Amino acid sequence: MMQYQITKIFFDLSPEDPDWENNDINEYQHHLQEQYVGSIWEADDEDDLVDEITTASGWLIDEIDYRHVLV
Repeated sequence: MMQYQITKIFFDLSPEDPDWENNDINEYQHHLQEQYVGSIWEADDEDDLVDEITTASGWLIDEIDYRHVLV
């Protein structure tokens, strides 16, 4: 397993509820980014990393950047 530190992430916040305003989407995107950017995750590879974060957040990922953490 390798360690990854998230440096940038964007989630797919396509609203299923038509009443969800763009401001709500932008605020929630910002909230999620604050939670995940800088966090360190253990995963086998990038696909596993995306799966882990998707499972933890409940949202699909549109874009992700990371750096490998050397132990």
